[in-house]
Amino acid sequence: MLTLLNTLGKTVERFRPVDEKVINIFTCGPSVYQRSHIGNFRTFLFEDIVVRYLEYLGYTVKRGMNFTDIEDKALKEAKKRQQNVTHLTEENIRKFIEEIDFLRMKIPDYLPKASDAIDQAVEIISRLIDLKVAYWNRGNVYFEPLKFPGFGEIYGLDMTRWPSKKRRFHRDTYPGMRWNLGDFILWHGYKKADTVYWDTSIGKGRPSWNIQDPSMIFKHFDETLSIYCGGVDNLFRHHDYTRAILESVWTYPMARYWLHCQHLYVNGQKMSKSKGNMYYIDTLLKQGYEIQEIRFFLIYSHYRQKLHYSDENMRSVVERLKKFRRIVRTIEKIAQQTNPDTRVSQRLKQGFGEKMDNDLDVRAAFNELYEALSTINVTTLGVSEAAGIIHALREIDGVLKVIF
Repeated sequence: MLTLLNTLGKTVERFRPVDEKVINIFTCGPSVYQRSHIGNFRTFLFEDIVVRYLEYLGYTVKRGMNFTDIEDKALKEAKKRQQNVTHLTEENIRKFIEEIDFLRMKIPDYLPKASDAIDQAVEIISRLIDLKVAYWNRGNVYFEPLKFPGFGEIYGLDMTRWPSKKRRFHRDTYPGMRWNLGDFILWHGYKKADTVYWDTSIGKGRPSWNIQDPSMIFKHFDETLSIYCGGVDNLFRHHDYTRAILESVWTYPMARYWLHCQHLYVNGQKMSKSKGNMYYIDTLLKQGYEIQEIRFFLIYSHYRQKLHYSDENMRSVVERLKKFRRIVRTIEKIAQQTNPDTRVSQRLKQGFGEKMDNDLDVRAAFNELYEALSTINVTTLGVSEAAGIIHALREIDGVLKVIF
């Protein structure tokens, strides 16, 4: 029985998908104004584990993940580099897809770009204006959060702090982990110096960052999502915005479960592009680490706990995986091509499943496997028992992707 900590409500709940036949999931993808670092990949790998474990449990999963390619940051970065914004973002998208393949991640079923969902953004904005929860001001369109019942519930925002005086926030994003208590922008109206804009039924301009996720979800899904995922930074000025926008135009909830992954820290600070303390996949490859080892470091924790990167931590975690894989190779030699002892494989899978069912605790699940294998006397291990162990581990590695 899989249980999840649902950020909306802050309670541990038994997982009950909206549709037992096909589980729809949407996960916040990268802002592709710069290349993704290993801190970003920690969240993306957690989301990969979510999908793989649901499939391990027998579900069929459809996953969407977006590319944010036309936000303020992308335009600023392209201008700084004296580069076309599309050339900049397409190169980072190409590199991202290459690296998720390196990291043995499943390619999502849908990989929409914000720039490919302009029609959907315009349709949503038009509906919001008709519903009088959004309005025009000086050529831009803004959303009024106070007109959406339940605004701020995902984060747990104290709405008594909301100022009585009307305030508008014009930028796509703002620095820091804080709230902007006021109306947020949905549409940047065209200005004379703009080089990136679309001529639409609501006029010239471009969609803000806040409308982009809703527009891409709106394009590919037409029912309540079973799960919506992202990093904890999305709890500030993002997921509550997304929910308010979509649930204002849909007649049903946006998502049943909201899951948020904690950050990767370096020297006590969140790894981020703004702080400049990034490590990349190829940084670790050049240090001699294998892809499975990098993946393992980034998944070997509980997703709601901060993960701290250091050379020492990296070496320690990787050594644990190496010891485990050495034991597996020894057992594999004994197993040969014999039919597996299913009693052994079921015991291993049961221990793994019990830990994973507890809010996807990968660390505890791997440790359960490690302890089980460490106590085995391989000199007395029967061939069919060894085959049973390897059979179970191959199935489990369909989730972890670090053993074989």
